[in-house]
Amino acid sequence: MGPESIASLRPTEPDGASARYVFRIEVRLPSAADGLWTDPDRFETTLYRAADPPGTDGWLFFRDMLWRGELADETHFRRLAADELGWPVESASFSELRTDDDYLAALREAIAADLDRFDPDTVDAVLRTYLGSSIRVR
Repeated sequence: MGPESIASLRPTEPDGASARYVFRIEVRLPSAADGLWTDPDRFETTLYRAADPPGTDGWLFFRDMLWRGELADETHFRRLAADELGWPVESASFSELRTDDDYLAALREAIAADLDRFDPDTVDAVLRTYLGSSIRVR
């Protein structure tokens, strides 16, 4: 991750997001007190992260965290998720960017306006490089 990499999973503008990143995670419940336990002690769930508006702080989350539709560094992501959730995260995978037409258009525009920030040389190539085919428009 570059110098602008994020320190947490928290979006800068979580309210009213028209797009969200979707992840599948496996969480492990910590050991309970003597004589108490859970079974199973792990469960799979969906983690959502609001996508920051393109061009604002945090909008480059996809560039910093994803590569070809997968987590670029699962260990780092699991550590960030565990810090935020307060439970150990055993596994994590990126599912999709779930968005609407307006957000996707704004994202494409922000990428085009700052294309030199990315290795690929077209907006479509940037989206493929980081998100793969994992964009779902509602």
